[in-house]
Amino acid sequence: MNPLLGDRRATLILIGPALLIYTVVMLVPIIVSFGYTLTSGNAITGFTFAGLENYQRLVTDTRVRDALLLTVRYAVLMTILQVGFGYLLSLLYVFVLRKWSSAVRTLVFFPVVLPTVAVALLFQQMFAIAPQNGLVNTALEAVGLSSVDWFGDGGTAFLVIIVMDVWRSMGFYGVLLYAGLLDIPEEVFESARIDGASGFGLVRRIVLPLSLPVLISSLIFSVNGTLKVFDSILALTNGGPGTSTSPLTIYMFDTSFRFGQYGYGSTVAFLLTVVSLLVTVFIFRANRRDLTKD
Repeated sequence: MNPLLGDRRATLILIGPALLIYTVVMLVPIIVSFGYTLTSGNAITGFTFAGLENYQRLVTDTRVRDALLLTVRYAVLMTILQVGFGYLLSLLYVFVLRKWSSAVRTLVFFPVVLPTVAVALLFQQMFAIAPQNGLVNTALEAVGLSSVDWFGDGGTAFLVIIVMDVWRSMGFYGVLLYAGLLDIPEEVFESARIDGASGFGLVRRIVLPLSLPVLISSLIFSVNGTLKVFDSILALTNGGPGTSTSPLTIYMFDTSFRFGQYGYGSTVAFLLTVVSLLVTVFIFRANRRDLTKD
């Protein structure tokens, strides 16, 4: 491989097509979008140079502040829950189920492949209060509690979003982390058991440190995905009631395509890109410091 990698022409032939596709699909749109942040108008009325006006508006826009706080809150909760439940599922597959893990993995992974709109309609019916109670309110009344208008308040609507998206995504992270656990040699577990490690001690001292690389990758993947949440919230609540469950992506979409303010919508998108990069760099640096200390 060394002679091949040392040949610049061969390296260019191998990397060139993928690099070209990445440039056209990713880098060019990012550059164009950044250019839009310095303009006002849209494709119909035309674009005019606006300088830093969009950034000045971004700093003083209370709607951006609320959407950013909601986005960060959603990303933190979802990352903790979906990666946490996924890790518990992966441990369950490896240490408890074993023979039955294949069937259980298939069942738990099934919500991942379901259409977002179908899942949102299912949860709308489950948490409905009108024209008739859904499954959740029926269960509450059965134990003597009153029905809840889950989608009538921003707090409860946000809770339903979290429940739905955790249910949809934990199977994916369970399989992802399960693949990481399979890379740990069985001899390591046998040696640890001989030394007296078992149960939580085995997980904390052996499994967790050895599965840390795939766990860090899952955290980065989860954070970047949840910061860009769009379809599930749009399908379930459409950002309502009011704008109480509108993240930055929905605000960006509304600004750009409903109100025709492409420049300001691109500025909101640029803010989201910066936040995603900062979070990813923070996780990488934190992980590197932990490895250095070890």
